[in-house]
Amino acid sequence: MRIGDLAARAGLTTKTLRFYEDRGLLPAPLRTPGGYRGYPEHAVTRLAFVRDAQRAGLTLAEIRSVLALRDDGHLPCAHVTGLIHEHLDDIARRMSELAATRDVLRTLADRAAVTDPAACEAEGICTILTPVRP
Repeated sequence: MRIGDLAARAGLTTKTLRFYEDRGLLPAPLRTPGGYRGYPEHAVTRLAFVRDAQRAGLTLAEIRSVLALRDDGHLPCAHVTGLIHEHLDDIARRMSELAATRDVLRTLADRAAVTDPAACEAEGICTILTPVRP
């Protein structure tokens, strides 16, 4: 099938397909005698996998690694499981960092509520962020 047909069936643009091809997510297609790209039917399934993997938060490099395993005849499930756990751990770490940042911002908001704006002019840059020390 030609690139326009594949793009329409996959819900993507031809530019995206060329990008995926350049990044190794979609194998280079055979060329027709007229120079047109000719994609196999299973390319639709591969593109649906790429879309699903992106929705799950995998990077293009991670998706490429999964596809490479499958293309080499290996089952990628253990690799995917590892990637999922890495992403879960990363999300937990980021959530912890965000919670700590929220706590700092709440403290600063409380300080801002009782700070006289005129004090900033007399005592440094901003006493909300850098309180006057005794």
